[in-house]
Amino acid sequence: MDLNKVMIIGRLTRDPEMRTTPTGINVCQLSVATSYAYTNQATGQKVEQTEFHNVVLWRKLAEIATQYLKKGTQVYFEGRLQTRSWDATDGQKKYRTEIVADNMIMLGKPTGSAQSAPFSENQSPANGPSKGGEPLEEELPTIQTNEDIKVEDIPF
Repeated sequence: MDLNKVMIIGRLTRDPEMRTTPTGINVCQLSVATSYAYTNQATGQKVEQTEFHNVVLWRKLAEIATQYLKKGTQVYFEGRLQTRSWDATDGQKKYRTEIVADNMIMLGKPTGSAQSAPFSENQSPANGPSKGGEPLEEELPTIQTNEDIKVEDIPF
């Protein structure tokens, strides 16, 4: 069994850039910085290392990210690693490893911004947090019990 799973929490290094493919599918590219801090045993000094990650979002998730994320926003991404290759204009083969995200949760506002409270990709501003900071009551789906459910109807 194979597993290709990535989970990161970091801050956007620039505003998201959205493009549309020739077939009309939205794709968003952005960069996320994650930091790791440790104490150097030899000198006793605190050292902070920062890694930069390329993230790609598709379809509705791309639209949401472009609309609500800004440089400095803290965000959680979950997805898979993918490496692309292409031939550059100078004839050299170039590679780019990126996270293709399929889940996103906005964790905070951009640094130095007065953005409203965060919400996840499954929420919209209409059912996200209210202006007073209290979340609006979530509407739960109802299940019709007058129909018989057969084992053959279950998709898994």
